[in-house]
Amino acid sequence: MFVRQMTNAVGRSYSSFSNPMEMGLSSQHAAFQSMVREFAQEELRPIADELDAEKKFPKQQVKKMGELGLMGVEISKDYGGAGLDGLSYAIAMEEISRACAGTGTVMTAHNSIFMGPINKFGSHEQKLKILPNFVTGDSVGCFMLSEPGNGSDAGAASTLAVFKDDHYNISGTKAWITNSWESSGGSLFATTDRKAKHKGISCFYIPFPSDGLSLGAKESKMGIRCTSTANVIFDDCQIPQENLIGESGQGFKIAMQILDAGRIPIGAQGVGIAADALQRALDYVMKKDVVTQMEEEMLADMEVMVTSARLLTLRAAKMKDEGKPIGKIAAMAKLYGSEVATKVSHKAIQIMGADGLKKGGGVERNYRDARITEIYEGTSEIQKVVIAGHMKKEYKNAIKN
Repeated sequence: MFVRQMTNAVGRSYSSFSNPMEMGLSSQHAAFQSMVREFAQEELRPIADELDAEKKFPKQQVKKMGELGLMGVEISKDYGGAGLDGLSYAIAMEEISRACAGTGTVMTAHNSIFMGPINKFGSHEQKLKILPNFVTGDSVGCFMLSEPGNGSDAGAASTLAVFKDDHYNISGTKAWITNSWESSGGSLFATTDRKAKHKGISCFYIPFPSDGLSLGAKESKMGIRCTSTANVIFDDCQIPQENLIGESGQGFKIAMQILDAGRIPIGAQGVGIAADALQRALDYVMKKDVVTQMEEEMLADMEVMVTSARLLTLRAAKMKDEGKPIGKIAAMAKLYGSEVATKVSHKAIQIMGADGLKKGGGVERNYRDARITEIYEGTSEIQKVVIAGHMKKEYKNAIKN
């Protein structure tokens, strides 16, 4: 054992608040990071435990996030968005999730998988009609793909959209829908041709409320408790033909592309959760008179994991911005970032002992919030299947050449 002299410099000034120069960020990205960090640490971190305990949606904070451009990060300025790149989005997701992972979930479900299909596959007219209403922070959206009992099989959509005259009649149930109770709209994936299987799935924009659309009870969850999660039920819900996003039968392709890109911000969310747990554990250790070698080793392991996950996630975001294939590296970023969130939060509790288990102390919330990152937008097991699939293709291509 050894003794350390404390200084007031230890704590929130710790360099685990990622150093822009070490990450190779431009001055513009560094300034953006600083702006988001200041907002997150001042507006979200102090109330994160309260939002969690009361299962309270952060309405006022989401509105402020809209004013900062965080509810339309990658949406073009032509449609009212911030017009920023994927790297900016990953930076923002880490900072928001570091302060409150539940709010990070609101942000990524809205940005990535609700607006993503409309932004990437919608017509100019659809974008003009829909997107400006959702970038201000006044309204949020949801992504409706999962169904009861379908698990990770995104191609098994039993929800039907039957075309009649100039509209679609939609019937079925979507499960575990984030932002469901707060949503003003959603991206829906439903079967338009049963015989075509996954090639018979189409994507639609659904306004909330709509006749024939209802919400199930809010789920009581382990973590990210400030978000609402519920079934969305369609009972002969009529949607005009103009709400079809992309072409009929293109829905599965749309979903896979959107989920690929959406894995990067989930990796960043994992980094944010882990970074906050590390910060809290370091604060705890450095306030002690005696610090053990075991505690130092655990902190060092945690720092290596957080930094490695951050660099991997930012590299994935840069590759996306460069227009390079991201299927493999996005899955890697999501897999590693989410697992690091759980591991580092676990280690933080081990370091802090009973203090780490106390409600309101942040670390036990970090641990609970971390678990979902290994599940939604593709489980860790699915990410490994994706990564291995890319590895096999790369190997075969290398042999051919």
